[in-house]
Amino acid sequence: MSAPLLNPGVPFDGSWLDGLSQNQSAIERRTATLKTRRSVKKAHQAAWLLKAVSCIDLTTLHGDDTPGRVRRLCAKARNPIRKDLIEALGAESLNVTTGAVCVYHSMVETAVKALEGSNIPVAAVSTGFPACMAPIETRLAEIKASVAAGATEIDIVITRQFVLNERWQDLYDEVKAYREACGDAHMKAIISTGQLATHNNVAKASMVCMMAGSDFIKTSTGMESVNATLEVSLVMVRMIRKYYELTGFMVGFKPAGGISKAKDAIAYLVLIKEELGHDWLNPEMYRFGASSLLGDIERQLEHYVTGSYSAANRHPIA
Repeated sequence: MSAPLLNPGVPFDGSWLDGLSQNQSAIERRTATLKTRRSVKKAHQAAWLLKAVSCIDLTTLHGDDTPGRVRRLCAKARNPIRKDLIEALGAESLNVTTGAVCVYHSMVETAVKALEGSNIPVAAVSTGFPACMAPIETRLAEIKASVAAGATEIDIVITRQFVLNERWQDLYDEVKAYREACGDAHMKAIISTGQLATHNNVAKASMVCMMAGSDFIKTSTGMESVNATLEVSLVMVRMIRKYYELTGFMVGFKPAGGISKAKDAIAYLVLIKEELGHDWLNPEMYRFGASSLLGDIERQLEHYVTGSYSAANRHPIA
């Protein structure tokens, strides 16, 4: 997997936030078409699902995580789809793996060792994930510690009050400091859309994070009451498109939390294809933050191969 260039960011310019008002009714009409008017079937569906697998950040973020659990997750990341299904699909040459493995800092070294030689990156959640309430010095130290431990991707969390109180310069300064602490690691900025109250806030927070140097913008920690939705995803990918038009630099997108069904994964991929284009349909520019999604994708692929649905417990994710 080749690493994309880091987003250099730009100096803060509050005028870029002017005119970012979002039309709720239009957003709802647009996203409704993704599940009702479009249908991907048979071989095309199987191909899209394999693409989805390659874009998954296979994740475990639990208080009871153990080295054994992380090693099992990494083994699944190396071989996410059963060998007999890959052979039946004629997809051996694709060497399908997940896009990354995402863990807490304490499990970074375990994941790096388990994935050695696979070229699968390790992502670490950081900055007082998920609430971002630790002192800034602690958050920056956590980023640096995870990078030193071998994480090549860092998922940071923004301070929500900066958005809710329209403190855009403060948000920019915070994310800029995170960017500097990441060094050569790629940074995904989690804006926690379910806690930002309005789509206007989602749009402006997305733009500020990209201005500050975020390589990806991500919907959620996966632990809010409302996580990824097609509506907020549409707002965010259109901000990515606008940033690209303004700067010529591509920023990636990661919806996270609540995406557990194969049909939903395809809807998100169609959104990316239609709004951003083919250049974003790869794990360098697009990720799902998910774990249970992989099990349902494998189940759907078995249905394509055999014509029968199997029990979900035949497709463990780790």
